[in-house]
Order: sequence, then C-alpha cells, then structure tokens
Amino acid sequence: MRRDIFQAVADPTRRSIIALLAIQAMTPNTIAENFDTSRQSVSKHLRILTECELVKQEQQGREIYYSLEIEKMKEIDKWLTQFREIWETKFNQLDEVLLTLKNQKK
Repeated sequence: MRRDIFQAVADPTRRSIIALLAIQAMTPNTIAENFDTSRQSVSKHLRILTECELVKQEQQGREIYYSLEIEKMKEIDKWLTQFREIWETKFNQLDEVLLTLKNQKK
C-alpha cells in the first residue's frame, strides 16, 4: 500500500524522525533512543515513512540505516510554495499599509 507523504508528515513523531534523519543516517535503535516509546512503535513509523519514500533503508553489515530522501521532500516544498507566495503577497500588502499609516502620522 503506497501512502501519501502528507499523511506521513501529519504525525508529530514522524516529523521528529525526519528531523533526526536530516542530520544523519541512523539505525532504528538509535532513532528509538530519542523517543519515549517502544522500538516497535518507531519501526512502524519508519515503515510508513519508507512506504511513502520519504526515507530509504541501507544495509551496512548487520545493521539497517535509515536516511532522508531529500528529493521526495521537494514534493512537500513544491506544494508549500503556493502558500508561501500567497502569504508573501499579503505581508507585502501589510507592509504598504503600515508604511502609509506611518507616513500619515508624520
């Protein structure tokens, strides 16, 4: 079952895992040490992140390392860009109003 990346990042624990993996690749045990939850729970989150291709697995000896899939994160960024543009326009309009009010007080 392919999951939606937005569904995956909706969970705060998965967002925290993504933040950890943005720094460096980690084993499930290392990731689990950062949470007050079971190793099995972290594995479930990792499975969901893997299914939607936000993280990838790499076998190194007996260990599996998870790392962030940066290209997939760009899909989220692309979606957010439309909102960024809307808010930038609104902030620019607000700047103009505030500047006008400031000039009127002088």
